[in-house]
Amino acid sequence: MPTRKIVAVLLVCLFVSSAVAEEKARTEYKDIPYYSEAVLAKADEYQRSQCVLDVSQPIDAKDLPVLVWFHGGGLSAGNKEIPKLLRGDRIVLVGVGYRLTPKAKFPDFLEDAAAAVAWTFANAEKYGGDPKKIFVGGCSAGGYLSAMIGLDKRWLNPYEIEPSRIAGLALLTGQMTTHFNVRKLLNYPQPEYAPVVDENAPLFHLSKDAPPILLTVGDRRIEWPARVEENELMAAALRAMKHPHVEFYDHDGFDHGKMGSNPEAFAEIRRFIETVNDPSKEAVKK
Repeated sequence: MPTRKIVAVLLVCLFVSSAVAEEKARTEYKDIPYYSEAVLAKADEYQRSQCVLDVSQPIDAKDLPVLVWFHGGGLSAGNKEIPKLLRGDRIVLVGVGYRLTPKAKFPDFLEDAAAAVAWTFANAEKYGGDPKKIFVGGCSAGGYLSAMIGLDKRWLNPYEIEPSRIAGLALLTGQMTTHFNVRKLLNYPQPEYAPVVDENAPLFHLSKDAPPILLTVGDRRIEWPARVEENELMAAALRAMKHPHVEFYDHDGFDHGKMGSNPEAFAEIRRFIETVNDPSKEAVKK
């Protein structure tokens, strides 16, 4: 068995055991609005009900890393979630709800994602988090939102937050070209699987000064069409730009849908957070 696979299997075993042992040792906070009262006073009922987040805080949390997590669902489905496979770790977890199509229009969901990240910077310490250790991540559409917030300065600019303040981006099978639902909303003329890289694509905003980035995808034979390749392109382009910390992993036997519950992928996220916070812990990069 290749060395990387042996290490991954050991990490998963330790990871799952830790999650089972510590899952109950957390305090949960539900349905916290992340927009200001001034914004919500002018919002419709859908925005007020949808734009809330949950926080899962380890007992006795202090100065811990924080992971803001955006769920998947193609920008049209899904619910806020706290990743189960990270509940055993000393990480403050923030699960974000955001507006979905067809009720949402572009760029509602991107504005929501930025507001949730800004809320986290402002409130991390109240929940035992360190504002210098705020990571942003998500699965599928959540990976797209995370990448856009972490790479395209226009979304956090209203909050006077530079994306470089984000400690790292954990992108789980996210779309790195312009998202297919964004293209639909904006009436793009290109065929469904023709890649578009414009201002609404994470790939358009790459920089060597971007936060550390983890890209994790499934099996190229059964993943979402071209999803592995566009993530590979992002990793290759960042490395060519001399980005100091980019990691790419693919997972044999996992299709797009199964990646959201892949223990090995979440073990990589956990190790990514540890490595960014302590560079002496060498990353197992591919």
